[in-house]
Amino acid sequence: MAIPKILIVDDRPENLLALEGLLEPFNVELIKANSGEEALAHTLDHDFALILLDVQMPGMDGYEVAELMRGNKKNKHIPIIFVTAASKAPSHIFRGYESGAVDYLLKPLIPVMFQSKVGVFIELYEQKEALREKTQEFDRKLVELEELQQQLEETNEQLLLLSTTDGLTGLFNRRRFDEVLNEEWKRGIRSQQPLSFIILDIDHFKAYNDTYGHQAGDDCLREVARTLASVPLREMDKIARIGGEEFAIILPETDREGVMLAAERIRESIDELNIPHSSSLSHQHLTISVGVSTVVPDLAFSSRKLLEAADDALYEAKRRGRNCCCSTEVINQAVNL
Repeated sequence: MAIPKILIVDDRPENLLALEGLLEPFNVELIKANSGEEALAHTLDHDFALILLDVQMPGMDGYEVAELMRGNKKNKHIPIIFVTAASKAPSHIFRGYESGAVDYLLKPLIPVMFQSKVGVFIELYEQKEALREKTQEFDRKLVELEELQQQLEETNEQLLLLSTTDGLTGLFNRRRFDEVLNEEWKRGIRSQQPLSFIILDIDHFKAYNDTYGHQAGDDCLREVARTLASVPLREMDKIARIGGEEFAIILPETDREGVMLAAERIRESIDELNIPHSSSLSHQHLTISVGVSTVVPDLAFSSRKLLEAADDALYEAKRRGRNCCCSTEVINQAVNL
């Protein structure tokens, strides 16, 4: 904390020396002025804990100086004590208070009384400064806390993204896929709207890896993921990578006809990439097999039935020569191919 500053104002040097002697017991910095004009100039350069102001000075008297100080926003709260040998008449004392003084002391000063009053204002100043520093420290801590909170939120968002995103393709991972499926299954039970599911598998992908290498295989998976994400679907439709070369799409409020149209668009988009696949046993370019299932969710069975039905359709697509779409519809737990 900075040492408190006291401004003493008197046109007579001996009075300034006397005040300086009375203030010696205090750990303060004294600034002296021998005129009102000089005192006002000092208030522009310093922050004072207290001003001891003579009333009778040539030119600008103490009352005028006090009124001008009170009119300045920077100085209006600095306590002013008039120290004067002027008349003890109540009118003079009242004018001093009206000018903005907090006290009016008459010369000759009684040291104990003077020092006691000065000590009170120094203590008040030190308490005010301590509070100001604590407030500034609190504000800094608050800013730091807000920054840490923001960092924490950003970190949590990153962690959430990492925990729900497939690192290779950027699509939802299996964990997030299961969460979305569970949410949509519950919503479908309430709305009794059909829920459809697409599962697709890259044909002969192990052979692709063996032929072109795992780096090329990763590039291939990323390209397939990018293409899936570019296929026009609704915002509510969610795409995920659920296995090595397996991808899935959840399509809420979509019937069998609608999901088959979407599945065929997806199959065609991969087919049109025309990625060479010389080791494929069915085609000379990269293709996918697609299984589709549709169900109106029911409390009588779980969402697992929807996945199993789509798996059955996927295997049927493979059996039919791959690069095609097959569908199933689950009705009262019966599966229709």
